[in-house]
Amino acid sequence: MGFALCGSFCTHAQVLKELEKLCGEYETVIPIVSDICTHTDTRFGTAEDFLAAVERLTGRGIIRSVSGAEPIGPKQLLDVLVIAPCTGNTLGKLAAGITDTSVTMAAKSHLRNEKPVVIALASNDGLSGAARNIGELLGRKHYYFVPFGQDDPERKPRSLVADFSRIGETVEAALQGRQIQPVLLR
Repeated sequence: MGFALCGSFCTHAQVLKELEKLCGEYETVIPIVSDICTHTDTRFGTAEDFLAAVERLTGRGIIRSVSGAEPIGPKQLLDVLVIAPCTGNTLGKLAAGITDTSVTMAAKSHLRNEKPVVIALASNDGLSGAARNIGELLGRKHYYFVPFGQDDPERKPRSLVADFSRIGETVEAALQGRQIQPVLLR
């Protein structure tokens, strides 16, 4: 399994809990992080602490570059790639075929083997700017979404976030070629 993390910093604690569970279930979990995660300290913690936690959980060095992610496909390193959290920025790049980050290159390289990419969305503009990209990827082969919904409809009416606790079951379904339902949560 590949597990790619993007910069929705407020969701990192939740995602790390799920990563820990997956590391207990899968023999090999290869971590990949977007560039923003490698050098951005936020009110949710330092980049150094975050990266150390990812390496501790997976027991592996992190893929942090486009060139580091490129061999994923040719070497057939993964059965499944999880992107959690997947930001609106990364979602847009995937929908447009842009491969200028470690995460988007990991997806492109992995998809050449026609294997599943699981998206756990976290985007403040999911019901505005990112909506068309969600629709685009929902209609594409080999992309599977962790069920998602509005996280705070009153204060953030356009924000969408995945139910990260459902990453594992989404992975299992994706490995069978199925999208778990319902994909939209209330």
